[in-house]
Amino acid sequence: MRVAAIQMNSTDDRDRNLAVADRLVRAAAADGAALVVLPEKWSVLGTPEQLADGAEPLDGPAISWACATARELGIDLVAGSIVERVEGREKRSNTSVHVGPDGEIRATYRKVHLFDVEVGGRVYRESDGEEPGEQLVCSELTAGGEPVSLGMGICYDLRFPELFRILALRGAQVVTLPSAFTLATTRDHWEVLLRARAIENQCFMVAPNQIGVSPPGNRSGGRSLIVDPWGLVLATAPDAETHVAAELDLARLAEIRARLPSLANRRPGAYAWPKAAL
Repeated sequence: MRVAAIQMNSTDDRDRNLAVADRLVRAAAADGAALVVLPEKWSVLGTPEQLADGAEPLDGPAISWACATARELGIDLVAGSIVERVEGREKRSNTSVHVGPDGEIRATYRKVHLFDVEVGGRVYRESDGEEPGEQLVCSELTAGGEPVSLGMGICYDLRFPELFRILALRGAQVVTLPSAFTLATTRDHWEVLLRARAIENQCFMVAPNQIGVSPPGNRSGGRSLIVDPWGLVLATAPDAETHVAAELDLARLAEIRARLPSLANRRPGAYAWPKAAL
């Protein structure tokens, strides 16, 4: 199964972002990708005010384009994440959408872990304008032939291994992680964490990242990655708006899980969460 990760330098200009996404998704499909994944907040990325202005419902321009394009190209498309406006809610959601090759929405995942941190000299407070999701989500890929189980995460989720272990225990073979990782954390943590999640859970990780500067001067680090269940990097993006692609060997995944059965060797009865919280 061939997959592709799309790397973008999204800004607050939605029309421009949609045009770039359309060009790169089509290039990835022409490269043979049956699954294409866009980065986090690919349709609008900017200040809190710009994100609020660019928020849209699931039947808005971004996901409508994703549905039409997936159907036209006959691919599974994970439309990164968008800033979703939900009727009746004051705050927005950071929402990843899986669209099947028939153009229908197969799964919707709302980011569970919000990025409330200080890093690289900047303070980020996603919770000021967004609310966390409450459910972990698996879907199913069909464009490549045989069904493949898909787990879904977004960016900061990468630092919470529990999420990925649960997805693996639910059968996820491929996990997508659309991201806008900061420049500082991309340099020092991005590849290490992605390879660790792939090794721990014996799954493929497809992780498209934002690259470059977005308003109000935030910098994302690029280096979009595709990683195999042994932790080997199959593809890395250069510092540009582009796509990278790789073949996923599902037979190798099954062999790794059979020969080094760490998922099967778990002992849930011995695990207990400490009562004292940090």
